Amino acid sequence: MKIGHFSSNPQTQAKAASLSTEDAGLRAYMQKIYGYMTVGLAITGLVAWLVSGAAVDQNGQYTALGQALFASPLGFIFMLAPLGLVMMLSMRIQKMQASTAQTMFWVLSGCYGISLASIFLAYTGESVARVFFISSSTFLAASIYGYTTKKSLANFGSFLMMGLIGIIIAMVVNIFLQSTMMQFIISIVGVLIFTGLTAYDTQTLKEMYVEGENGETQVKKAIMGALKLYLDFLNLFIMLLMLLGNRR
Repeated sequence: MKIGHFSSNPQTQAKAASLSTEDAGLRAYMQKIYGYMTVGLAITGLVAWLVSGAAVDQNGQYTALGQALFASPLGFIFMLAPLGLVMMLSMRIQKMQASTAQTMFWVLSGCYGISLASIFLAYTGESVARVFFISSSTFLAASIYGYTTKKSLANFGSFLMMGLIGIIIAMVVNIFLQSTMMQFIISIVGVLIFTGLTAYDTQTLKEMYVEGENGETQVKKAIMGALKLYLDFLNLFIMLLMLLGNRR
């Protein structure tokens, strides 16, 4: 009896090698996105903690810094500055160097930390830590789903964006109404929308990966991807904190 052996097809081997290289490149690209996002959140949390600690004295009264940031017109500047930086980064990143875009992202993270310091003052530290853990778990689950699912989430994108616009309008209206019921509904809907956006944005970022892109382009894409996921996480955290947090 003649025992033969099977030889691998060179084309099959080349295709397998190409897919392996692409998978490794995609993993490195997504790791870079999550890395930027994580550092951005760390900067935001650290700045918020430092500012909140310096904004009140031992008697719980605003210090000069607290008065400037939270009880004067200057507070509106710090509230709107992150939005301005997000728009600038989104519109001009193609004309920037990667190092400039990266620096802007760190500055943006710090500005959000200043504007979110009021949350550290309004809610107990225990509830902030608890909600952060819940937010992290929810974000991780949604992001893993968006990365691994074979189902296209493209159809949900426009629906989620319309929901986001609706939430923003409702929040503006509730500034004047001060309705606790409306705030409760906004928080619940907001959690659902930002959880959905996390999955959608993760899948979109995965599909945006192009093998063999030069380092400068990939870094800028990673920064914009990190910014999307950073904002998803931050807003999910805020909505959950309004829903589950304990005020001081």
